[in-house]
Amino acid sequence: MEIVAPRAATREQLARVHATDYIRRIGETTGRAKALDPDTYTSPESYEIALLAAGAVVDGVERVIGGTHRAAVALVRPPGHHAERDRAMGFCLFNNIAVAAAHARAQGIGKVAIVDYDVHHGNGTQHMFEADPHVLYISTHQFPYYPGTGAADEVGRGAGLGFTVNVPLEAGAVDEDYRTVFGDVVLPVLSQFEPDLLLVSAGFDAHERDPLGGMRLTTACFAAMTRELMAVAEECCRGRIVAAVEGGYDLQAFAASLDGVIEAVNGPVSAAAWPSSGIASARGRDAVAATRRALAPFWSL
Repeated sequence: MEIVAPRAATREQLARVHATDYIRRIGETTGRAKALDPDTYTSPESYEIALLAAGAVVDGVERVIGGTHRAAVALVRPPGHHAERDRAMGFCLFNNIAVAAAHARAQGIGKVAIVDYDVHHGNGTQHMFEADPHVLYISTHQFPYYPGTGAADEVGRGAGLGFTVNVPLEAGAVDEDYRTVFGDVVLPVLSQFEPDLLLVSAGFDAHERDPLGGMRLTTACFAAMTRELMAVAEECCRGRIVAAVEGGYDLQAFAASLDGVIEAVNGPVSAAAWPSSGIASARGRDAVAATRRALAPFWSL
């Protein structure tokens, strides 16, 4: 394992997904605290740290597509997946995973897949790529919930129809529900898409201990999901996978879950050890049914 310090994202890298005026406005918060929306504030150092967060994911992508590393995990704050092209939201300033996906495309990567298992839907990531058939966005999330997007029938637009895959899960979902939606939707769509690079928005707020989410995942579930994604990366894109931290607000649950993800990414590809909660739930099956109906014209599920 190699640990490296991040470098700041450049304005050119940010401007592939963010409006130039928005980048300027966030830059102008340097040195002061400012409320950007009811949930999102800056401190005097936020702009500098946000540049490093986006830059860390870009650096991970460069190392993986350059062949010096098989996989990478970006340990970043602030998170990014709620940030829109011209708006900060949900603690997010720049959309780190979107900046990295756009950078990969600019470096010649043909197809990029993003899998987001944060408890919240990644509205910003979806909107940035919903018309782009070269970037597949898959999200498993609590629904209905903040930010209000992510219904199963949101499947993209224009040339990007079918390349937005939302798997909305009712609050209270457990490990078995996530195993069901991964096995029946997430993994089959990824295999059919055959990405050249796999990115992961790794949020840990679906953990049963998290104070913001309403899901009941155990710590081991996050490693299991990551191992499933590593197997797809090995099959489709020479193992090239980059995970970026998103949400997670119980520090003990966050740390333990992140450790499991790092261990998975740093080790050999192996079968996922899905935990068993012992709780009966039909939430996964219900989510799969809704997503299958929405995706029937686009994927074989």
